Amino acid sequence: MSDVATGFLCLMTRPTEPLFYPKYNGQVFMDLPTEYLAERYQPIADSIKSRLGAVAKHHVTVKAVELPDLGYAEQVPRHGDFNLFNPSQRRATGRLVSDLLSQPDPDSLLSVAAYARDRLNPTMFQYALAVVLLHRKDTATVPVPSFLEMFPKRFVDPALFPKLVEEGFVVEQSERVAIEVPHSFTASELDPEQRLAYFREDIGVNLHHWHWHLVYPQEGPMEVVNKDRRGELFYYMHRQIVTRYNVERLCNMLPTATPLKNLRQPIPEAYFPKLMNSALNRTYPGRAANMVLSHVNRPEDDAVTTILELESCLGKIKEAIQTGFAVAEDGSRVPLDATNGIDVLGNIMENSDLSVNIPHYGNYHSLGHVLIGYIHDPDNLFLEGHGVMGDFTTAMRDPTFYRFHEHVDDVFDMHKQKLPSYAENELLFPGVSIVDASVQITSGKAARNRLLTFWQRSQVDLGTGLDFGPQGNVVATFTHIQHAPFAYQILVHNESAQRKKGTVRIFLAPIYDEEGGQLLLSRQRRLAIEMDKFVVDLHPGDNRIVRQSDQSSVAIPYERTFRRVDASNMSGSEAFRFCNCGWPDHMLLPKGHPDGQPFDIFFMISDHKDDAVVPDFDQSENCNDSHSYCGLRDQLFPDRRAMGFPFDRLPSPQDHLLKDFVARFPNMSRTVAEVLFTNTIISRT
Repeated sequence: MSDVATGFLCLMTRPTEPLFYPKYNGQVFMDLPTEYLAERYQPIADSIKSRLGAVAKHHVTVKAVELPDLGYAEQVPRHGDFNLFNPSQRRATGRLVSDLLSQPDPDSLLSVAAYARDRLNPTMFQYALAVVLLHRKDTATVPVPSFLEMFPKRFVDPALFPKLVEEGFVVEQSERVAIEVPHSFTASELDPEQRLAYFREDIGVNLHHWHWHLVYPQEGPMEVVNKDRRGELFYYMHRQIVTRYNVERLCNMLPTATPLKNLRQPIPEAYFPKLMNSALNRTYPGRAANMVLSHVNRPEDDAVTTILELESCLGKIKEAIQTGFAVAEDGSRVPLDATNGIDVLGNIMENSDLSVNIPHYGNYHSLGHVLIGYIHDPDNLFLEGHGVMGDFTTAMRDPTFYRFHEHVDDVFDMHKQKLPSYAENELLFPGVSIVDASVQITSGKAARNRLLTFWQRSQVDLGTGLDFGPQGNVVATFTHIQHAPFAYQILVHNESAQRKKGTVRIFLAPIYDEEGGQLLLSRQRRLAIEMDKFVVDLHPGDNRIVRQSDQSSVAIPYERTFRRVDASNMSGSEAFRFCNCGWPDHMLLPKGHPDGQPFDIFFMISDHKDDAVVPDFDQSENCNDSHSYCGLRDQLFPDRRAMGFPFDRLPSPQDHLLKDFVARFPNMSRTVAEVLFTNTIISRT
């Protein structure tokens, strides 16, 4: 690995430790120009270099370059709160991304970033640098560590860290043991919401949410923000998160989340996160039960809003949906049609730079997070920072996240319900029929259509995030849900004499609601989890398709979620590209139930001629394997159909149940499978 790439890894290691302090067991020293050091260290620059530089075996020399004026970024205090939901901080971050992105080459980028790193808010800086590294072509091979590696206290009980530090300082590397992360530490079992803690507080789930917003920032240069179907991806990725959460609630005998559509009513769910906000070295504030939203008046945080402002924004968005068009800033009408309407609405609702009219439609989604995130101290009377809802890395831990996004998704669905049901010619694939479809665990002699979930103990290295802590690997063990590997088996008949190409679409949906009643398709479609989507070649006659669960277009493997990247990227070792946008594979299946929980598994093969956008798209290349939620880097979304097709619209009136829908189309199939949860813990081998 080049010195420049090694330098970038040093920038992302131990983010609040000075950059000149030797990294990677003291092996690497960043040799900085004296003026690049923070003011505290400039008078002693020579002694720093002679004392610390002499120990390191490898030096990375940072050249002096002409530096941009970064004064705008200092409005976010170095040891203060950073919140991408706050407009001024988001604007400052977008400008920082622009300044870093405009550097002519990686060496200059390294220099400017090295100067900025120890002067700016660490969270803001790491976010901006990660966005830039992911979007510059000349840094495409630089691995970006996960946020877990940089700020582990945002994901793991802070009570764990004294134990990790002690283990790292006292015990030699070869003799260190893993420290156990408590399985459910935020509430007792008396709280019904604690049944879902394994989902809400899963490290991989929260990393997915952070990384998606890293790939799809709201503000910055257009080449970073303006991605194909960005607004639709915002809608669909969050819809799938809420869907998965609601299905987990049904697995735990709880009703689906109640939409938080009335911001004036008390919020019954309490949440006390017990996590550290890394920048402030304070815990995130909790929220007591039945607290009431009112307003936020914190001008120093650029967080000023009222319920009335949000209600006004929402009314204008709903008006656009009802009239079928949005009003652009120049007064022109932007149609909310079946092709682009959801994309336009997604950008308006999230309030990205792509919104057609920010002054008119406002900032509904982000200000909703702000309102909830500051409910405990709306006027900054007690100098408290934001709660977990005010941070991309932690928002999914709060039960209110799902209630708020259920409400947001209801608004999106108002648009979808105005569209006509799909016509037969949009759903048929003439000449192609599914003869049989099933799913089966791939290990041992397993029964067809029975899937297995259990607890698994895995390990994660937190050493790179322990500022001024021990060197080397410091490992924690955590427990998470896991599923046995499985495979779909589909027998497809192509009655024509020519080869055809089709898109296989697989969804899983609960059959019964929380009271045991059968779900009508009109509601079940909102609970359909996308499991996989892939392209197949169909030769004349019978075709047997076998698809492994770890090939899913939704998920990424454990190694890409949790692997520590620096250990395999030091100079002289093979580079490993860290493409970690995607749903964690261990959460691919819902938990199910100890008695077995039945689910509909829906199979459909659509005509690839109607789907194709990128003819040469290869799922096996360039981290394209998790495109369902994350899209493709520098390419069009690889499916012309609406995201969630065919369940994004209301069904036809005659399709009361999923079986009625499937019976009308030979290119579809419905299989009932059960997910059996075994309350045992298995260690990862």
